[in-house]
Amino acid sequence: MDNRTFFRAAAPVTAALLALTTACTGSTVQGRPGAAGVRDPFFPKAGNGGYDVQHYDLAIDYRPDEGRMSGTAVITARATQGLSAFNLDLSGLDVEDVKVQDAAARFNRTGQELTVRPAEELEKGEVFRTVVTYSGKPRTVKDPDGSEEGWIPTEDGAVAVGEPVGSMAWFPGNHHPSDKATYDIALTVPKGYEAVSNGRLESRTDKGTGKSDKSNNADDSNDSNDSNDRTVFRWRSSEPMASYLAIAAVGKYRVSTGATASGIPVYNAVVPEEAKASAEALGRIPEIVDWGSRRFGSYPFAAAGAVVEAPDTLAYALETQTRPVYPGAPTVDLVVHEMAHQWFGNSVSPKSWKDMWLNEGFATYAEWLWSEDHGGLSAEERFQAFLKGDTQVDPAADADWAAFPPANPPSAEVISDDPVYYRGAMVLHRIRQEVGDEKFFALVRGWAEEHRHGNADTADFIAYTERLTGKDLDKQVWQNWLYGADKPKG
Repeated sequence: MDNRTFFRAAAPVTAALLALTTACTGSTVQGRPGAAGVRDPFFPKAGNGGYDVQHYDLAIDYRPDEGRMSGTAVITARATQGLSAFNLDLSGLDVEDVKVQDAAARFNRTGQELTVRPAEELEKGEVFRTVVTYSGKPRTVKDPDGSEEGWIPTEDGAVAVGEPVGSMAWFPGNHHPSDKATYDIALTVPKGYEAVSNGRLESRTDKGTGKSDKSNNADDSNDSNDSNDRTVFRWRSSEPMASYLAIAAVGKYRVSTGATASGIPVYNAVVPEEAKASAEALGRIPEIVDWGSRRFGSYPFAAAGAVVEAPDTLAYALETQTRPVYPGAPTVDLVVHEMAHQWFGNSVSPKSWKDMWLNEGFATYAEWLWSEDHGGLSAEERFQAFLKGDTQVDPAADADWAAFPPANPPSAEVISDDPVYYRGAMVLHRIRQEVGDEKFFALVRGWAEEHRHGNADTADFIAYTERLTGKDLDKQVWQNWLYGADKPKG
């Protein structure tokens, strides 16, 4: 009997056994493990497949004197396939317990992957709740370009930043910008410390005062015997956020509050030694938000503000959602750049890290527009200065902006290099030159509105631009400026 005959004979037996199994268990095997990574071209292990996170509820107790945290992450997600197992990204820290749908789940660790096997398989479309209890000393993560992110200790506390993958150093999640979610973040710290995160401050509660705070579902199980000496700060981000934009900052900051003319609350936290030097630039945040709302469309979030750390804390500023973080006192131009990211990068987030120019090109061009609108250099003057390398007009014009095409960076090490910023901005100006101001500014506002709180890539931008303007820009802009390997001539 050949193999084909054997399998034909065996098929009815196999089917009968499967039917018997189904009758006994009342179900069929449908689930499969979710992918451990979303195949990002530069960070293939980042993110996970098989589910879409809807909400993170994080409760973190941090002890600066020990550099240790204990945390509980409640992750609400929807299964996009039947799941027998799924992964969360988490670097370092000790996982003590995992529950899925209130039932104990098996789990194991391999590198940055926390693999979870629920007691019962999850059905496609099912909304499920995962609770991870963890603790330890959170790590600092080194990027491919050598910069540091993750959990960064400071002189009197710490600041957590996450671009591109540092957020997995302090909470488990689906850490890729393509999966955005809302957040509740509760930070418990010693009395006398401030704890700052994204969105709006819902409450600040000193433990042991008899006050009760039930403003969200964060788990307070991390309370300790000295809880009377601790304060809980509860922050809420009601609009979707990519996890790399989450921030946790703990320190003895000077806090100031205010509001924009349109009523958006502004919350700034500044290390005392930088307070005086930061006052001018931070004082213009309300003006910058309202200016951006006129240029780019309505401000996409319910809060604004800043965190200013000591200059040696970080090697860069970062557009953490609603509350950018700065290493030392920022200039007005830098605040304009990071606040422009609230529209471009935070509200409209990249589908992959290859699309970074859509973040940085727009934010850089926002600086040029701010200058143009406030009596400084026009965007055309900036563009010509960079084209000619004229540092007399713009000191930054000697940047190596033509090293590679902005839509095709060659590696993860260079996704924050000059071409992504400056040539990205020049791409936008070339569009403006081709279509005129009326269509260009309609494009800028429309792009931010069409993809508000979503994700987009370069192909989306090209299609939207040509649809809105009605102009074929392939030769003039896309081939030459966006994808061309050679330095454009104009």
